[in-house]
Amino acid sequence: MDKDRINGAGNQVKGAIKDAAGKLTGDVDLQAEGKIQKAGGKVQSEVGKVKDDARDAVNRAARKL
Repeated sequence: MDKDRINGAGNQVKGAIKDAAGKLTGDVDLQAEGKIQKAGGKVQSEVGKVKDDARDAVNRAARKL
């Protein structure tokens, strides 16, 4: 598993916590920051997935040689 997938999942969790804390306290800036971090984490996880898929494809192709 690529480190981007792990870090992305962590950022999604951190963002969700900030979003929820912002909602509870009425802090719209914190809520917005949480939403941005959560979205960034999702993108980072997808980048990691693409890297994993590419690495797997290369390994499959190498085994066929």
